[in-house]
Amino acid sequence: MLIVILWGWWFKNISEASTPFPESKSGNSLTDPTYPFSQATAADIIIAMDEPALLVNQGQVEVANRAAENLLGMHIEGGDIRMAIRHPAAIRLLTEPLDNMTPVLLAGLGGVNRRWELYAYPLNEEQRLILLRDQSTAHLTEQVRIDFVANTSHELRTPLATLSGFIETLEDDDVIKERDTRHHFLSIMAREAKRMQNLVDDLMSLSRIEAGKFSLPNDIVHMSPVVEEVVSNIQASGQAKAAQITLENHLSSDSLQGDRAELTQLLYNIIGNALKYGRKDGIIKVALDNTDDHRIKLAIADEGDGIPFHHIPRLTERFYRVDNSRSRALGGTGLGLAIVKQIVEHHRGELLIDSLPGKGTTVTVFLPTTDFFPE
Repeated sequence: MLIVILWGWWFKNISEASTPFPESKSGNSLTDPTYPFSQATAADIIIAMDEPALLVNQGQVEVANRAAENLLGMHIEGGDIRMAIRHPAAIRLLTEPLDNMTPVLLAGLGGVNRRWELYAYPLNEEQRLILLRDQSTAHLTEQVRIDFVANTSHELRTPLATLSGFIETLEDDDVIKERDTRHHFLSIMAREAKRMQNLVDDLMSLSRIEAGKFSLPNDIVHMSPVVEEVVSNIQASGQAKAAQITLENHLSSDSLQGDRAELTQLLYNIIGNALKYGRKDGIIKVALDNTDDHRIKLAIADEGDGIPFHHIPRLTERFYRVDNSRSRALGGTGLGLAIVKQIVEHHRGELLIDSLPGKGTTVTVFLPTTDFFPE
C-alpha cells in the first residue's frame, strides 16, 4: 500500500510540473529531444509496471501498460475508460471527483473467479492514475479458510451430537440395568470418539506438514525398506490378507532426501484408501521403479469401483469425498489425500491419480532421489 501511495505522490508532482502528454514531433518520445523528459518517464514507468496501470485524461485512456491491455483489451488506449473497465462499482472512481482514495473491489473482471482492487489517484484536475491489484489468490485463500472452518465444524458436530445423545440416554437408570443396550450404546460412543480422534490427528498432521513444506527434509531415507515395512505391518494387522497386496520392487537407487515419518504416513493413507474402496477380494499392486530423470516412481493400484473423471481434480481437497456416506461409514476423515498431497509437495515430488469406473484407481507418486539434486 505504501508503494502505491508513493506512486500517486510521484505522479502528482510530475503532472503538476508539466503539461499533459503531447504528441512527439518525431513520433518517438524516447529519442525526440523536444518531448519533455518528465512526461516520457511517467509513460515509461506506467508501461514497465507489472500490475495493470492506466493514465486517464478527462475520461480517456491516455496510457495503458501491457498488463492492462491483457486484462481489459488491446485497443483501450484513446478510448473511454468506462468502456475499458465495464464494472458498475468502478464508475465513481473512474469518472466522478475523488474525495478519498479508498479502493473498490471488482468481482468477475477478467474471469468469474477473479477479484481486483481498483485504486484511483488524482494527479491534477484532468488526469488520474488507475491501478489494478490482483486479489484473486487472497480471495481464494480466504474462501478456503472459511470452507475449512465450516467443514471442520460440521465433521465434529455430528459425533459430538451422537455422544451427547447417548450420554443423556445412559443417565436413565432403566437403561443402565439393561447390559446389552448399555454395551451397544457404549460401542457407538467409542466409535464416534475414535472418529473425532482420527480427525484431530489428521488436522494436526496437515498443519505440521504445511508449516514445514517450504524447506526440503534433511534426512536421507531409503524407500525400499519403508515400503516393505508398511506393507508387512498392514498384512500383520489383519487389514489385508497376505496375498491381497503384491509388491514389485525394481529400484536400483532408492535413497532420497526425505522425512521417514511423512513417507510412512503417505503409504498408509494411499494403501488404506485402496483397502477401503477396492474390492474385498481384489488385488492391490504396489510397484517401485526408477525413472530416467532420477526419480522414484511409486504406483499403488486397486481393483475397486473406480472414480468418475469429474471428481479426480478435487480428490486432494480437504474434506472432499466422492461418496460422503460410504466414506464416513468406513471411518474416513476426508483428509487422507490432502495429507498425501502436502507430503509429496514437501518432498518436491509429483502426485498423479488415474481412475477408470468399474476397473479401479491408480495413485502414482514421483519422488526425486538424491541423484536428482546437484551437489
